[in-house]
Amino acid sequence: MGSPEEPRQDAITEEEIQGTAVPGHSSIDQGGPTTPPKTKPNACTALQYAPSPYPMLQNEDPITDSPCLSVVSELMSSKSKALSPRPSPRRPPPPNPTIQPPFIGRDGLGAYIYAPEEFPPSRVIYHNASFVTINDLYPKSSVHVLLLPRDPAKSLLHPFIALEDPVFLASVREEAEKAKKLVAGELRRRYGSVSTSEVARRTAQESEDLPDILPPGRDWLRSIVCGIHAGPSMNHLHIHILSVDRVSPCMKHRKHYNSFATPFFVPLEDFPLDRLDERRHPGREGYLERELKCWRCGKGFSNKFGKLKAHLEEEFDAWKRE
Repeated sequence: MGSPEEPRQDAITEEEIQGTAVPGHSSIDQGGPTTPPKTKPNACTALQYAPSPYPMLQNEDPITDSPCLSVVSELMSSKSKALSPRPSPRRPPPPNPTIQPPFIGRDGLGAYIYAPEEFPPSRVIYHNASFVTINDLYPKSSVHVLLLPRDPAKSLLHPFIALEDPVFLASVREEAEKAKKLVAGELRRRYGSVSTSEVARRTAQESEDLPDILPPGRDWLRSIVCGIHAGPSMNHLHIHILSVDRVSPCMKHRKHYNSFATPFFVPLEDFPLDRLDERRHPGREGYLERELKCWRCGKGFSNKFGKLKAHLEEEFDAWKRE
């Protein structure tokens, strides 16, 4: 969905939108990002015959399936028969309100909210009654997860609106902290062996006389960003939690990068936003079209995305070794 005040601005491609609900690709517990499959049958079609917890998503037209309209149609049909020998066309039976349409395209994230237990651990990291945390299918950093609130009163709202509720915002922040710790642990698992800040901790862990308290080592939480896009491409509310490196095979376009490197990405800690906050107008501000700049050293690359991507690989190696 776009900003409430502006038309939609997509930070991802149409291919990514249509393939969002495909299981089996992850950035956690598989040694790093991989390229998404080229063939993307939407896994959520398997859920189309399950009851929906969201009435607004049920395959029912509130007008044409109205009981009152059915009575009127029947009366008009009878009158038509009396005036003409030609039989009136039969009205198709109304859709079954218990049938859930498939979560496809921009609604793809709804499948994980609706039935997280249907997906493998490589896709759904964990879930509870209020939230689902998943590996982003198209990660834009070496580790990239999404936190999905399950509250049907909030999940289809724009984040600028949903996160104005102080109680809901507090619950999202609390759950986001849990997810951030998981991401930090994954970063340590992957890169701790090459990080100079982890030397004392590694030495203590390998010591025959293991200390009661390990040295803290590197604070991986400082290498994580958490927030939302000012113009979400997907309809269900989701919070991005990712490492700062922006290195992934799925990082392919300027808008991919700028959606996390400009104010288009709004940190969760900044909510609720002031009514006059310029980030409420991402299109007007032109965030996705801005000059490319390295997140780490600030070097500018104009619109040369290929050069930036090569530079990010170099910075990635240096960042891991900090």
